[in-house]
Amino acid sequence: MLHAHRVAVGRSPTYRGWYGMTADDRVLHAGAFNWTYTLGTGLIDPWANGATSIVYTGPKTAEIWPTLIRNTGATLFAAVPSLFRQILKYAPPGRLDLGALRHGLMAGERPPADLFDAWTERTGTPLYEALGMSEISTYVSTSPETPHKAGVTGKPQPGRRVAILPVEDGTDPLPAGHEGLIAVHRGDPGLMLGYWNRPDEEAQVYRGEWFIGGDIGIIDHDGYLTHLGRANDVMNAFGYRVSPQEVEAVLARFPGVGEVACTELRVRDDLSIIAAFIVPLAGTAIDTDAVKAFAATRLASYKCPRDVFIVDYLPRTANGKIKRSALRPASAAT
Repeated sequence: MLHAHRVAVGRSPTYRGWYGMTADDRVLHAGAFNWTYTLGTGLIDPWANGATSIVYTGPKTAEIWPTLIRNTGATLFAAVPSLFRQILKYAPPGRLDLGALRHGLMAGERPPADLFDAWTERTGTPLYEALGMSEISTYVSTSPETPHKAGVTGKPQPGRRVAILPVEDGTDPLPAGHEGLIAVHRGDPGLMLGYWNRPDEEAQVYRGEWFIGGDIGIIDHDGYLTHLGRANDVMNAFGYRVSPQEVEAVLARFPGVGEVACTELRVRDDLSIIAAFIVPLAGTAIDTDAVKAFAATRLASYKCPRDVFIVDYLPRTANGKIKRSALRPASAAT
């Protein structure tokens, strides 16, 4: 995709709307620099604010990050939610000393609901979540000025025009509380100029004055937006549309679950079901029938997983995001 030099200015709502960044901050990012999340948060934004960017290129095991944060004097640490969870999992019990860290920044996937409290309890620092994409960087988030609200992603950053549009067609924003496609006004200076040599794809992402990146969400009456996943990740089970993140948030609360991911599995040409893939905590045995019973008391019947698989790991992209297309029962034992 093509971005103009204006993108440096276009990212400025992030400074206050997510980071609360000042020139005194020292920013450490856990991702690779071939990802716009890392490039923007780890380099462009600190430099634009006169802050310090800390670049680490060594081994990236979960155990090493607390020491790095502490020894480098990092005041902001950015990563995907699963890494924050792994840091807590592999750290010694008790209080986790992270030195000068003010708060953590996470984006790239929806975090489990219990991560916010678990991180704060162990470290004494908050976590702020953001929703973004390469076409515009982050544009919805919580921050020191916009507190975390359970179950939602955050608010559109100051100056951003964000709306929910009908999934099938239409350019008129939906009222609060209605699910649809998340749209950003095409006048946003942080928005890309277009896709390189891909005019057909470019034509599909603009609808009137709005850019549509393929994410599904809801904006509530307080202005908070809930990200429900990618349109192409939304599962179709027994004819109902179901967000995998909604199911995962429930299953993550089952005792002994370390990580969980859900996807739609086609069992017949005319039938798809929801399947859950669970990585247990070390030394934990999980009864898949008990997981199904747990879900049945907390989710509508059509949202409950019909199959639960216990796996050693979840397939991920190079930047740590869950690769749902690679979730397959053939590599799992029930």
